[in-house]
Amino acid sequence: MSASSDEIRRTFIEFFEARDHKRLPSASLIPAELDPSALFTVAGMHPLKPYFSGRERPPHPRATSCQKTFRTVDIEIVGTTTRHLTLFEMLGNFSFGDYFKREAARLAWTLSTEGFGFREQDIWITVFAGDEELGLGPDEEAIEAWLELGVPRERIVECPRSENFWQSGPTGPCGPCSELYLDRGVELGRPDDLPGGENERFLEYWNLVFMQFDQNPVNALTPLPARNIDTGLGLNRLAAIMQGKPSVFETDQFAPLISLGEELSARRYGQDFPTDRALRVLADHGRAITFLLADGVVPSNEDRGHVLRRVMRRAILQGRGLELDPGYLTRYAECVTELMGAEYPELVRQRGTVAKWLDAEEEAFGHTLEQGLSRLHELIARAREIGAEGIAAQDAFLLHDTYGFPIDLTLELVTEHGLGVDEQGFEALMEHQRTRARAAGGGRGAGDQALRGRAVALAAEAGFATDFVGYQTIDQETVIGAIAGDHGTVLAKLVQSPFYATGGGQVADAGQLECVHGDCRASVQDVLRIGDDQVLALRIEHGRLEPGERVRAHVDRATRHATECNHTATHLLHAALRRRLGAHVHQAGSYVGPDKLRFDFTHSSGLTAQELTDIEDAVNESILQALPVRALTTTLVEARRLGAMALFGEKYGEVVRLVEVGDGSFSRELCGGTHVRNTAEVALLKIVGEGSSAANVRRIEALSGPAAVALMRAHDRALARAAEIARVPPERVPEAVAQLHARARELGRSTRRGAGNGTVEIEQLVSGAGNLNGARVLAAAVQAADGKALLALADRLKGKLGDAAIVLGSAGEDRVELIASVAPSLVARGVRADEIVAIAAAVVGGGGGGRDTLARAGGREVAKLPEAIEAARAAIEAALRARR
Repeated sequence: MSASSDEIRRTFIEFFEARDHKRLPSASLIPAELDPSALFTVAGMHPLKPYFSGRERPPHPRATSCQKTFRTVDIEIVGTTTRHLTLFEMLGNFSFGDYFKREAARLAWTLSTEGFGFREQDIWITVFAGDEELGLGPDEEAIEAWLELGVPRERIVECPRSENFWQSGPTGPCGPCSELYLDRGVELGRPDDLPGGENERFLEYWNLVFMQFDQNPVNALTPLPARNIDTGLGLNRLAAIMQGKPSVFETDQFAPLISLGEELSARRYGQDFPTDRALRVLADHGRAITFLLADGVVPSNEDRGHVLRRVMRRAILQGRGLELDPGYLTRYAECVTELMGAEYPELVRQRGTVAKWLDAEEEAFGHTLEQGLSRLHELIARAREIGAEGIAAQDAFLLHDTYGFPIDLTLELVTEHGLGVDEQGFEALMEHQRTRARAAGGGRGAGDQALRGRAVALAAEAGFATDFVGYQTIDQETVIGAIAGDHGTVLAKLVQSPFYATGGGQVADAGQLECVHGDCRASVQDVLRIGDDQVLALRIEHGRLEPGERVRAHVDRATRHATECNHTATHLLHAALRRRLGAHVHQAGSYVGPDKLRFDFTHSSGLTAQELTDIEDAVNESILQALPVRALTTTLVEARRLGAMALFGEKYGEVVRLVEVGDGSFSRELCGGTHVRNTAEVALLKIVGEGSSAANVRRIEALSGPAAVALMRAHDRALARAAEIARVPPERVPEAVAQLHARARELGRSTRRGAGNGTVEIEQLVSGAGNLNGARVLAAAVQAADGKALLALADRLKGKLGDAAIVLGSAGEDRVELIASVAPSLVARGVRADEIVAIAAAVVGGGGGGRDTLARAGGREVAKLPEAIEAARAAIEAALRARR
C-alpha cells in the first residue's frame, strides 16, 4: 500500500480524470481579486467559489484538483504535534449541479479500496445526525448511499452539527457532510472508540460536503436550485497513512527537510522535545515561506505581508534556538524547490526572488531579534523582581511596534518563564492603532458596499451576461436588458456594452446612454465588475429608462484615451523597473485613471535619483520608438511559455488576453485593460513621486499623455516666472535661488542670536504642561537652532517642572530633531526616554537612542513632527496609566 506523495497525487487526479472530471491547476495562495473574504487560499474549493455561487460558469460540470493551501489558525500548535501544518496540499473532486451523494460516496469508496488499497473493514463513515435548530433529521440519503456500497450500519456513525455540517459563514450555501475514517487498530485506542471522537485510533482522511441548502437568516434553510459536491482529502495526512509513518514530518515531503535541520544543527530528530519542535517548525514554515514568496507575497507590516513576516520570524527564532549559521532559510527554500518544483513550477521560476527576500529578512530580523530579546529579558527580570504575574500590555506593544517582535513570539517566550502577558490590554492598544490608521486611510463606505450588493443582485436576477465590446468600439447601439431603481443611482445591465468595468487597477469608463426612440439620457457614473459580468451605475439626466429600451452607449473618448495612455505607460514602467532593479520586482497594486497612474511594486529600498532617471528614460525611449501595442488571445500555457508577466493573486482561465509592446521583448503582460495602439500615443511619461507604500513595497506616481505634457508646460511657465523675478536667464535660476537661500539662512541665524533668552517661550511651555497620576507631562514642538539648543531648552524645563516626562521636537528645513527627558522617579513607573523617543522617531522616518532618562533622535519627514509629538505623548500617558 506504500506510495510516494507524487504517486498519491497522480492516482487521485487520474482516477477522476478517467471519470469525466476536468483537472484544474492549483490556484495561487493569493485569492483572486474578486474574493476579499480571505487573505489566503484556505481550501481546495476556495478558488471555485464563483462556480458554486453561480456567479461564473464552470469550465466543466465535474472537476478535480490538487490545491496548495495555507492556514494559520493552528500556527501556535505547529511543531508541538505530529500532524498540524500551515501549508498543505488538498486533493478534491467537485460537482457543479451534476452528481450528488450516491455518486460522491461511490467514487470515494472505489478510490479508497481500489486506488489506495484500503481494506473495506478498516473504513468507517460519519454522517450528519440532524439538528433541531435547523429542523433537519439524520442524513438518511447519505446513510442509504453508504449502505448500498456494503458498509455495515454499525460502521456508519452519526455526528452532530459541530462535526458534520458545513457552512461558509453564518449565512449562505451550506449542507451536511460525510467523512471517511481509517481504523488504525484497537492497539492505538480502546474498543469503544468511535470516529469523530478524541482518539488516535481513527484518522479522518476524506471529507465529502453535500452543498444543498442556502441558510438565510441563521438556522433558516431553503434548498439550493443546484446541488453541489465539494470534497477534500489532505495529501500529507494520506501520505502518512500509506507510508506507514506515525507523523507527517516523517513522510517523503518532510523527511529531507528534517534531515536538513539535523545537518545544519548537528542535532538529532527524536533526541528531545525542544529539538523536535524546532525542526518541525522549520520544516513546515520553510515550506510555507517558500510557497508564499513564490506566489508574490513579500514581508511587510500589513495583511498578507504581515502574516508572512510572522511565519518567517517564528522560523528565524527556532533557527536561533538551534544555533544555525546565517543563510539557513535559503537552504530550506532550495530543498523545498527540489522536492516540489516539478509539480509547482513557480518555485523554480521564482527561485532567485525567494532567495533575495529570505536573505534580507533573516539578516534584518537577526538584528531586531537581538534587541528585542534583550529588552524582553529585562522585562521578564523586572516582572520577577516586583512579583508581577506577567508583562504589561504597553511593554508587549512596544516590543511589537518598536522592535518588530510579534506578540505570539512574546507570548511563547514569556510562557517559558512561567509568566503571562496582558493580551486584552495589548489588543486594545492594537485596535487603537488600527482605528487611527483607518481614520487616516479612509476606506469603502457603507454606501459603496450597498451599491455593490444591489448590483450583484441585479446581475443574478437578469439571467444573462453582458457582452463587453469595448475593445472594438466606444460607441454601441444596444438594449437595456435589466434595470433597478427609479431615483438616485439607477443600476442597469446592457446586452452589449462598450464601457470598461473597474478592474485590474483600471478605473471604469465614463460616458452616456441615449435612447434611440424617445427622449431620455443618462450619464454613466460607474461600471461595476461582477465576476466576468458588469452592471452600470447611472444618473438619469432626462426622461426614463425601461427594460427592453434601445439605447446608444457612448464612452467618453478623451477620458478613455487618457486612461489608455496611463495603462500602457504602466506596462512600460513595470518592464523598466524589472530591467533596472531586478527580476524580484513584481506589481503589488496599481491605479490607472485618466488623471494619473500609480504603481506599487516589490522592492526593499527607496530608489535613488539616478535609478528614477534611468527608469524614466527607458520608458520614454520606448515611447519615442513608436512601438506597436497588440492584444492577443492565447492559452495560459502558451503565455507563460512566452514569458508573459502575470499578476499574483489574479484568477486566469485557460484562455487569456496578452498585451505585448513591440515584439514582446520589452513588455509582455496578461491584461484585460484597454491600451493605446502605439507607444507614440503616450507621448511622454513623467515620474512625479516615489515613496513607500508598505514594508518592502514602493510606490511610483506618474503622469503620461496630455497630463504629462500639461505638467511640463506648467514647469516651463514656473521657470520663466522665476527667471523674471530673479532677473537672470532660465538656466541660471538654480544658482540665483541658492544665493537667496544662503542669504535667508544667514538672516535667520542673525535673528536667533538677537532674540533674547527665550523666557516667554519657557513660561508658555511650563504653563502648557499637563498632570497625570502625579506626574508632569510635556510634549511640544518648538523652534530651536539645532540639537544642542533643543537639549539646553529641555534642561531648563527640567528645572522648572521637577519630576516630569518631557518630549521636545524641532523641525528644520529637511530634518527633525527630537529629545526626551524623563525624571528617574518616572522611569521607575515605566516611562523610559529611549522608548518614547524611538516611538516619535519612527513617525518621522528616523531613529535614535539613549538612556532611560535622556535620549535623542532625528528623522527627515518634517511634516509629520506634530504627529510624532502626539505619538510620544500617547506613549507616556499609556505607560503612566499602566503603572498606576
